[in-house]
Amino acid sequence: MKILVTGGLGFIGSHVVVELQNEGFEVIIIDNLSNSSEKVKDGIVSITDTQPVFENLDLRNKESVQDFFKRHNDLSGVIHFAASKAVGESVENPLLYYENNLNTLIYLLQEQQKIGKGNFIFSSSCTVYGQADEMPITEANSVKPAESPYGNTKQIGEEIIRDTCKVSKNINAIALRYFNPIGSHDSAKIGELPIGVPQNLIPYITQTAAGLREQLSVFGDDYPTPDGTCIRDYIHVVDLAKAHVAALKRLIEKKNKNNYEVYNIGTGTGSSVLEVINAFEKVSKQKLNYKIVDRREGDVISAYADTTKANKELGWKAETSLEDALASAWKWEQKIRG
Repeated sequence: MKILVTGGLGFIGSHVVVELQNEGFEVIIIDNLSNSSEKVKDGIVSITDTQPVFENLDLRNKESVQDFFKRHNDLSGVIHFAASKAVGESVENPLLYYENNLNTLIYLLQEQQKIGKGNFIFSSSCTVYGQADEMPITEANSVKPAESPYGNTKQIGEEIIRDTCKVSKNINAIALRYFNPIGSHDSAKIGELPIGVPQNLIPYITQTAAGLREQLSVFGDDYPTPDGTCIRDYIHVVDLAKAHVAALKRLIEKKNKNNYEVYNIGTGTGSSVLEVINAFEKVSKQKLNYKIVDRREGDVISAYADTTKANKELGWKAETSLEDALASAWKWEQKIRG
């Protein structure tokens, strides 16, 4: 079965490609290399002994998307990652985020609609919940007004897919609302490769420990949490990748109850920024240079998942501990700096 993975050379996409190929799927990757490198493909091949098809294509170009689907009208599914993903950057440059994250989604769905069939997995986010009223967050939690343009593109993206599924009964879609992906493949052959200054906590931690960054900023220690820092649900990227395969199989095997479904993908455990720093120092035996700075616009106080629905319906569960996930991130950082 042939599966298209957009953004397949990115952090999460590359790990999903590995899991798909390990399960015997034929994978086609589309990536415009705006936040990734073609060298990632070598890591995928090294792990799986399988060469995915790769096309350097910008999904914002509608004609290119149409041409791709004319050449590949036998796809069994699409897993859509290609999107900009930094909260802070989205606040500074909202139009970039709306163009990149929404137009690309629309063009893909239009082509699936033309073909008259489609299994679609959407890379969504816990940001759709905003600051949830209670923890842990279930799928029944209301979607709140987004705290950032990035979060808003995920909310609107879900609405676009849901509305499309209402009128296109032959398109089946699952939105995976994942929490905070971290770590790297155990082989350290693929991992997170942020271009420029990292926008996420873990690569900033590992780059600080490796001496690339002088100091780690902790945005606020006056939140209403046990230690005053924000709480997030950090999930190992390989666990997350396996959730995508489970969701795809659910659609292919026609086990879905509705043609649009939503699942939380996380560990179910919240960890504060300071807890993450302490856990990293423990596994890496590195002392981190960090300082407390002002809060950052767009950050919610706390977000961690209730994963009961995904555990039961997808038959999936996160298995990797925070410490093991951080150890894999540090192993990857040391390899790429070696």
